Amino acid sequence: QVLSDVFNAPVFTIDTANSACLGSAYRAIHGLVAERNVSLADVVKSALEPRLAVTPTPGAEELYRPLLKRYAELEQQVIYNPASSC
Repeated sequence: QVLSDVFNAPVFTIDTANSACLGSAYRAIHGLVAERNVSLADVVKSALEPRLAVTPTPGAEELYRPLLKRYAELEQQVIYNPASSC
């Protein structure tokens, strides 16, 4: 539920162990075939059918939007000036 609320998006799951790892593996495969113009949709077309797990809580976006903005700012500081984050 937290992911859904923070990112204001529905969360889907698939009925398999370590589904996050599986998603990472699909992204890695996509990266390997990207130069051949293979879409992510083509890479995952054989994946199991996802199931809707949760939807965002109404009103949660107003709470998390400013926090996401601040998080993105801090992330940029670390990316562009990693020495200052230590």
